[in-house]
Amino acid sequence: MASARFIRRGENTCSRDIRAAFSIHRALPTLSTSWGYLISNQGSKKRRLRTGKLNVENSSKIILDLCGGTGSWSKPYADAGYDVRVITLPEIDVRLYEPPATVYGILAAPPCKEFSKANWRKNRHQRNYKEGMECVEACLKIIWQVQKNKAPLIFWALENPEGYLYLFLGYPYYKFQPWQFGEIGMLAAKRTALWGYFNKPKPTVKNRPLQFVPYVKEKTNDKWYGASSMKRAITPPGFAKAFFEANR
Repeated sequence: MASARFIRRGENTCSRDIRAAFSIHRALPTLSTSWGYLISNQGSKKRRLRTGKLNVENSSKIILDLCGGTGSWSKPYADAGYDVRVITLPEIDVRLYEPPATVYGILAAPPCKEFSKANWRKNRHQRNYKEGMECVEACLKIIWQVQKNKAPLIFWALENPEGYLYLFLGYPYYKFQPWQFGEIGMLAAKRTALWGYFNKPKPTVKNRPLQFVPYVKEKTNDKWYGASSMKRAITPPGFAKAFFEANR
């Protein structure tokens, strides 16, 4: 009987130990969740601190957006805290602009009217290249001026629709179309060329989703392929972001 009582007591003890173990096991997810929450919060805090530090560091890096219009190309830099200066009419004439001594990077998008093949009413021999090159030369002069000040640029890029600018600058270093960076609709097809010194952004779309863009006839020249010339002049946000990621 004594041995039997001993066994029952042992069983009861084991049962209590097992129940206690299960209760601890049930509590573990709560503890793990709480600890994970704390770690997550700490991580977020670190990310916030890192971002804040990055913005402070970037605030001393000057980005010139020459002939920048709405500033769409330089927007990712502005969002990241860079000192972005959009040099564009009517506020500032790029032909009269004097750059600061130290510049981190330059984006240039001079007017394309005399170079773009979209202006199909004029062949290559009917263009006013002298007028068209005024802003191009002004942008290049600013780039050269910064470089000659022994403050080498981390990057510089000059953008124009694929057209006749190659007659003056040679063949472009990089070409893209907006659809390669997620643009859809009427603004997806615009062959664009870039000259300069920069890291090539990687396209985010490999297969073109838009097979055909219908031509929209208008009585005026305000629209081409159903999108206004002003809208088509805006740098696609997908490309702007990809360029920023490649040239920070």
